[in-house]
Formats: sequence, structure tokens, C-alpha cells
Amino acid sequence: MKNLPPFSSASARLLPRRWSAWSAWSAVAVLGAAGPAPAQPVPAVQDAIVAAARGDAAGHTFLTHLCDDFGGRLTGSPGNRGALERTRAELAALGVAVRLEPFKLPGWVRGQDEVVLLAPLRRPLRVAALSYTQPQARFEAEVVDIGQGREEDMPPRGAEGKIGLLAPNTTVPRGQYEQAALRHGLRGILFINRVAGGQLLARTGSFAGEPLRLPIFSLTQEEGNWLLRLLRRGETVRVSVETRSHCAEQETANLVATFPGRTADLIVVGAHLDSWDLGQGAMDNGIGTAQLYALAKVLQAHAPQNLRTVQLVWFNGEEQGLWGSRVHAPTLRGQPVAAMVNLDMVGFPLSVNSLGYDDLLPLLERYNASLGDRKLKQGVGNINWFGSDHTPFQLEGIRSITLGGLIEPEAVRYYHDLADTIDKVDARMIPESTAAIAALVYRLANEPGLTTSRVPAPATEALFRKFNLETRMKGVGLWPFADQPSAAPLSP
Repeated sequence: MKNLPPFSSASARLLPRRWSAWSAWSAVAVLGAAGPAPAQPVPAVQDAIVAAARGDAAGHTFLTHLCDDFGGRLTGSPGNRGALERTRAELAALGVAVRLEPFKLPGWVRGQDEVVLLAPLRRPLRVAALSYTQPQARFEAEVVDIGQGREEDMPPRGAEGKIGLLAPNTTVPRGQYEQAALRHGLRGILFINRVAGGQLLARTGSFAGEPLRLPIFSLTQEEGNWLLRLLRRGETVRVSVETRSHCAEQETANLVATFPGRTADLIVVGAHLDSWDLGQGAMDNGIGTAQLYALAKVLQAHAPQNLRTVQLVWFNGEEQGLWGSRVHAPTLRGQPVAAMVNLDMVGFPLSVNSLGYDDLLPLLERYNASLGDRKLKQGVGNINWFGSDHTPFQLEGIRSITLGGLIEPEAVRYYHDLADTIDKVDARMIPESTAAIAALVYRLANEPGLTTSRVPAPATEALFRKFNLETRMKGVGLWPFADQPSAAPLSP
């Protein structure tokens, strides 16, 4: 198992961490130097990009073939490798220069895991193990309600050897409820889903890639609530558990396409190619994978060279812990990066989000105004969040941007599950969203005056604190600012 790269240097961690550092920095950051070649976005070029993207169904066709030919794209799986090679071949056919960025990660292989209800009646339960769950020989155990999974929710006595039933609305991080369960002698956990309809939400068990110390399963809401009702009536609920999934180091790669600019200043646009394995990964994140492909096609045709260099990256390993972006972002140290744009489940475009970087707001307002009668309905947002591939770039001091888009509730509810399939993706979505994305990237690549100075570590810390993300980030091991020991770099 490989360790993660550090998110900041040792010297950055020694800097004072104050909210005033963020506010003072933000007020002057916009004054950073531009590249040596002045330029302006050309409205006619932007209009041509938007028209070409909106009228081209190639992105949707590409995604359809990717989903139907390879299925789910769990990192390191045959489907993931096949999809990576197909994407590389399709880009090469467009004349786009691409390269692989190989790396290793602590991977995981899903096996035929089983949880069977034995009492008060016998039937198999629909479950999906969280990633990094380890093999476990078959055993039988009673089920006990552990509520939110906090220490005070654990049974005061008699929990040893039992299976905990975890509430669907818990806000307790996996590491914390696992530790509480271990202290009380539990042998496993069933995590009730938040959404009804037989859904299973596949998810990672560890952002650090650590093998779980007891098996943890996602369980349908209907079956979970059924077991909960039985327990609250005083009935004995008994199950058998067998886990065949296992951890295994995987070799994989990010895919990188570069459109050289007239300066070395860089715009990075990324989306994760990998998905969970229960369905086809069409929504999460086949949409972003296809948008990035369609963006490459339209740039190649209408704006192959800009003021700034444009780098497109298909990340691998996002679902299991942001592995690909955690590898790629540190490779840009010492390079002048003006912005990173993350495409993760962007449906019909509604908004663009500066993620708390106030100095980006004027540019994004100009971008939205340039869309004319196709302006984004929800305009420009400014809310930071974490848990996708923009986070490692932010922790490297790189300003990042995301977009918001509509995916109908009756489709998006199935993301991560069996029904995340291509038929849930409206055929108009990829062309419409790519048009808005391509216009944004074109403006970022050509507007003068964008700074490439890195956001100082104290300001980045203040940014995450401002949006109350510290506790959650610490809970999954993604908080580098507290006095946590440095990790060794992840081997390429």
C-alpha cells in the first residue's frame, strides 16, 4: 500500500493560520501578473465554439459506447482499463495529443459478498460492501441498533460479536463509527441508505486506502428500516455474513491532453473517468468524461491555441479517494496555473461556482454575461465544498471552479447504483453542458490579467474553515493544516 502525497510543504504548515490572512490575501490577489502576450477572448470564436458544441452529439455517442462496452469503471478493473484505452484512442483519432500518467494506488476488488437474514425469517439482503472491506469467513451474528454510530449510541452492554445497524442520516465519519464499533466488540456494520427504492449507495470506506478492520455494508433503506422495526419491537434479528472482496494494489493512469498556448500559464480542466461498479457509471462520472471529450473536440476544431495552455485531465481513482488528482496536482508545483475547472456530474448548466475565491467573481460574471440569452439561470455562486477532484488542487493553492447543472431527480437518485446507466442521461445534456463549459474554458484561456500566484496555505485553511469543512475533512483524513504527520509521496 502506498501513502498519500503531502498537500502542503512543511514550511507552509508552520505559517500562522488566521482568518485575517485569507481576507487580506483575497483583497490583493487579483492584481497578479498576466502572461507576456496580451489577448482578449474573441466573441466570434466563442460563438462558434458554443454553436459547434450544442450541435454535436459525438459526446453522447462516445459515452453510450463507453458505458455499453465496458460497464462500471472501478479503478484497476478490466472495464476501467478498457475505457481508458478507448478514450485515448478516440482522442488520438481527433488529432489531440494525449499521454498517460501512470501511478499506483491502494486498490480494491469487489467479490461475491453475502449478508443473509436468518431470523425471524430467511432471505438474502441486498448489500454492497464499502471499498477496502477485507475478506471475512462466514459467521452468524445478531443485529443491534447503533443509531448515529457515536460512542453514546452504542449498546451499554452485550454488543460483543454482533452486527451494528447504522442510521441513514448519520453525520459521523466512517473512521469514528468504526472505532466506536471496535471498542464495543462489534463484528460488522450495516449502513442503511438515505434514498428509498431499493437503492444501494456504493462508496469508499477509506480515503487513505486503509483496509477496514471490520466489514461494512451499504443496505437498502427498505430492508434496513424493516430490521430496525423488528429490533424496536424486541425481536431477535440474526444474519450470516461472508465477505470475499479484498484490497489489492492497482496500477492505473490518468489521461492528459495538452493544447499548448502562447504562454506557459496553465488552465487545467478535469473530470474523473472511474466510477463505481454496480452500474455503468453513466451519471457519475460518465457525464464529465464525455464533456471533457467533447471539449477536446471543439477546442481542436475552433481554438487549438490560446493565450494560456489548456490541459485536460481524465482522473482515475476519484471514487475511492481522489487518488488521480492527488497524484496530478503536485506535479504542477512550480508551474504557473491560473485556474482548475472540475467537471463532476454537471448536468444541464445552471450556475458557475468560484468556490470561495472572491477574486474570480468579476471574471465569472463577465463569462456569464457573454452567454447572452443563454445566461446561466442561477448565475455565479461562491460556495466552497470538498470531496471531488478540485480539492487536491485547492490544497496546492490553485484557484478552482466548478459548475452546477440539473440532472432530473428520478435519474440522479440512482448514481453509484445498478441503475446508473446511459438511459438516465438525456441525449441533449452533453451538447448543452459542453457549450457552457467550452465557453468558460475559452475565456479562462484568453482573458488577460489572471494571476498564477498560489494561494498561501493560511488563506486556503481560512477558506475551508469559512465554509465549515474542517471537521468533515479531518474525518476522512483530508485536512493538512492541523498538526498531522506528513505522509510519504504516492509512488508514480
